[in-house]
Amino acid sequence: MLKKILFIDRDGTLISEPKNNYQIDHINKLFFEKNVIITLSALKKLSYLFVIITNQDGLGSKSFSHKSFNIPHNFMINIFKSQNIEFENIFICPHYSYDNCLCRKPNLTLLKPYLNNNLDKKNSYVIGDRLTDIELAKNIGIQGILYNKKICNWLDILTKLTPIKRYAIIKRITKETTINVELLLNKKGKNIINTGINFLNHMLEQIAIHGGFLLNIYSKGDLFIDDHHTIEDIAIALGQAFSKALGNKRGINRFGFFLPMDESLAQCSLDLSGRPYLQYYVNFKYQKIGDLSTEMIKHFFYSLSYSMSCNIYLKATGENDHHKVESLFKAFGCSLKKAIKIVNNIIPSSKGVLN
Repeated sequence: MLKKILFIDRDGTLISEPKNNYQIDHINKLFFEKNVIITLSALKKLSYLFVIITNQDGLGSKSFSHKSFNIPHNFMINIFKSQNIEFENIFICPHYSYDNCLCRKPNLTLLKPYLNNNLDKKNSYVIGDRLTDIELAKNIGIQGILYNKKICNWLDILTKLTPIKRYAIIKRITKETTINVELLLNKKGKNIINTGINFLNHMLEQIAIHGGFLLNIYSKGDLFIDDHHTIEDIAIALGQAFSKALGNKRGINRFGFFLPMDESLAQCSLDLSGRPYLQYYVNFKYQKIGDLSTEMIKHFFYSLSYSMSCNIYLKATGENDHHKVESLFKAFGCSLKKAIKIVNNIIPSSKGVLN
């Protein structure tokens, strides 16, 4: 089984580094970095293992004895243990940089026991406050996180390493319809969609497939009257599911853009702005495509736009109504895939919010 490991620097990362001599050589100098215990406790629950790797200039010399190092160091380790945080290994290089030793970071000598096929390189990190920690990460072949209490603190690191579920279940019940929507933005699989409208099932599946997520929808409505209430309420519930799954939209791409299908061409521009608006330029020859009313396609996207609070621009041209509709839904799915993609850890707005 692959191991997710955090190789963590000590001074300046786990505990504060004194500016006078950069050595924690007395217990009075021991101060934990803010939220480090909270963060490591949470990451332990995510199956991360912890390894300390630290350069301690001149450790063992007259100016920095083992005794003066061990007292605060052991106290630190015991504090972590009292909070159920244990380090699988602790590696210490006692040399100065001018010694040109093989064990000093960013060299890999101390970490040889971990440089094997058991290391989960995709999900392991080096965390430290110096560029040598980032160089160490590159030498291992994993990602590095440059710790800084103002720019990238322990809570920021927790956010970065905690998987975002982006999951929602919405139930909408009215006198006219009962709608159940399950949306998993971070998962792909078999979509189970049963709206009672076969062509709508097909179109909603196009959104999920080309959007790169898993979508389950069950609907029971007054189709004996017509398809208006069912389609409207599905769009409302689906939009609510997107809003819930996206949360505060931190890190998303926000914008998405079109695609051809045979003789038809569909364009979809999308902005997950937190503000609803629909621009729709599509004409159809027929009132029905299969069992779906063509006039309800605009109303579906209108209801969806207002429910998930986003701008949608749609345009389709072509000869075949089936192709135009399908290309429209596929284009929306492709645009959505681009817009919901996580690309960083910031909210993509100069306002600082998207709602």
